[in-house]
Amino acid sequence: MTFIATAEAGDDEMTERIERHRADRPPAWTTIEAPIQVAQAVEQVDAEATIVIDCLSMWVSNRMLAEGAALETRLGSEPGAGERFSADCARSIVADASDLGERLRERSCTAIVVTNEVGSGIVPATPLGRAYRDVLGSVNQAVFAAADRAYLVVAGRLLELRDPSDGV
Repeated sequence: MTFIATAEAGDDEMTERIERHRADRPPAWTTIEAPIQVAQAVEQVDAEATIVIDCLSMWVSNRMLAEGAALETRLGSEPGAGERFSADCARSIVADASDLGERLRERSCTAIVVTNEVGSGIVPATPLGRAYRDVLGSVNQAVFAAADRAYLVVAGRLLELRDPSDGV
């Protein structure tokens, strides 16, 4: 089993959280830290090995923050920079998520992908929060379009998500 972890320790609390998660994993599991390059991490793992990617939500956040910082450096306070950030960043992340889904589908062994559903709550108050919600929703759809099965866990209950085209 290979665990692909996307979290980054940006502060003491997150460092502690990551250490706790590492300690909870079985010692026989291999861990690859991949906060940005998840698809490349998948390519490092033997196609016969089961993998767990935890999680897409953190990966999207990492990507948005990294790409936003890079764009801000290039564009500075140029008018319209924020709008271009949202559109360009979203397209890039969703395209990479589609690629990730296809890479996972091509594997001969099980791949388990963890993510969050952030679009069913209140509308975020900030433009970045709204962009994150929208991009994560598109990423989830892109990755799970290549999945055999998808589940939503609510209040400890596992709910299978079915494709509406299946006539359900």
